[in-house]
Amino acid sequence: MRLAGKRAFVSGAGGGIGAATALKFAQEGASVAAADLNAEGLAETLRAVEAAGGSAVALAGDVADPARCEAMLGEAAEALGGLDVLFNNAGVLLPGDEGPVETPLEAWERTLRVNLTGVFLACKYGIPHLEKAGGGSVVNTASMVALVGSAYPQIAYTATKGGVLAMTREMAIQYARRGIRFNALCPGPVGTPMVKAFLSDEAAWNKRRPYMPMGRLAEPAEIANLVAFLASDEAGYITGAAYPIDGGITAAYVIDDA
Repeated sequence: MRLAGKRAFVSGAGGGIGAATALKFAQEGASVAAADLNAEGLAETLRAVEAAGGSAVALAGDVADPARCEAMLGEAAEALGGLDVLFNNAGVLLPGDEGPVETPLEAWERTLRVNLTGVFLACKYGIPHLEKAGGGSVVNTASMVALVGSAYPQIAYTATKGGVLAMTREMAIQYARRGIRFNALCPGPVGTPMVKAFLSDEAAWNKRRPYMPMGRLAEPAEIANLVAFLASDEAGYITGAAYPIDGGITAAYVIDDA
């Protein structure tokens, strides 16, 4: 098992990519601290981990709340005996997030608070635990929209994911000789509740599908497989990288939508 003995903090673990990754980490031998605002979703994640023979603890809270974020990282380290891996995955895509003129300031500020400041805070309070462990791996969830623009904008979401990617690179350089690796995950559309709600009607899906070479959404488990690799010692020479996992979307100019 590639993560045997590793101790991992996973935010946004109450569903979607976070839940799939918490399960994958446990299946690969890690003990997991699963964090989310969604207590019901967290309970379901823990049931899945335990059913697979893994070990996990639940931490309820908002990564955008500095005091609670600091407390969750401390609780995770105490419960697991330290931390070796951070998967900073919690994020939001809010209604009304469109272009710069249309997007309400409240949606802009909340999106930045969760998607960008939340990653910063988890790193701020998680890195000292990785240093105590002698090093580790941090994977931050950015997005393919950190790499390309769209005529169907979500300006706040896009800005935060670009920020996550830039911040990840900066931290990777700072800690490269201190035993901590930082990489950014850049998923395309994934079959999570958040994305499915956004593409819930046929018209919205039909707008997006022609630009998707594989013609489908990713499965959360497919994303989790990449996170587990980046978290593992197998990725020991990889830092500061942006990993598109988007079914070819960012590689395409035109496609045959057969």
